[in-house]
Amino acid sequence: MLAYVLLGATYAGAAAAQPGQFQAYLIAMTMAHGWRRTMPVALAPVVSDIPVIVLVLVVLTNVPPGFVHGLRLVGGLFLIYLAVATLRSEPSAGTPASGPGPAGRTVLKAALVNLLNPNPYLAWSLILGPILVGAWRQAPSHGAAFLVAFYLMMVASTALIVILFGAARASGPRLARGLHLGSGVALAAFGLFQLWSGGRALFLAAA
Repeated sequence: MLAYVLLGATYAGAAAAQPGQFQAYLIAMTMAHGWRRTMPVALAPVVSDIPVIVLVLVVLTNVPPGFVHGLRLVGGLFLIYLAVATLRSEPSAGTPASGPGPAGRTVLKAALVNLLNPNPYLAWSLILGPILVGAWRQAPSHGAAFLVAFYLMMVASTALIVILFGAARASGPRLARGLHLGSGVALAAFGLFQLWSGGRALFLAAA
C-alpha cells in the first residue's frame, strides 16, 4: 500500500507543479481576490476529476481522438473568455476585493477549466487509470490509498501555490499588476494553443 501512496503523491505533486492553464487561472484569481478567497479553488481538481474518472474508467476504455480534439476547441474558447475577463479586471494589491465573496463561482470556473482540459482525460486513460485499476485489483484499500494520496497532495500543492502568490500580491501594486497581467496573457496563450491544436487535429483527421 505504501508504494501506491508514494506513487499517488508523486504524480500529484508533479502535476500541480507543472505550468498549465489551471495554474494560470489559479494565479489570476489570487491576484484579483487574494489568497483567502481563492483558497477554495484548491478543491477544484477533486470536483472536476470525478466525472473524468467515471467517463474514462467506466464508460470509455480509450478516449476517442475526436472527443479530445473537440474538447480542446471548447476549452480554448473558455480560456479565451477567462483571459479577457482577467485582463479587463484590476487587482487590488494587499487588500481583499470588494463585493461578495467569489468562492462558489471561482471553484465552478476552475472546475470547468480542468473539465475542458484534455490533459486529465489523457492522464487518467493512459497513466493514472491503469495504476488505479491495478491497485484496486490487488486490494480495494490499495486503490483507495492511491486516490487519497493523489488528491491530498494535489489539494496541498494547489493551496501552497495560492499562498505563495497571495504573498507576492501583498508585496506591492506593481508586482501584483505584473503577475495579474502575466496570468491573463498565459490564459490567452493556453486558449490559443488549445484552439490551434484542436482545429489542426480535426482538419488532419478530416483530410
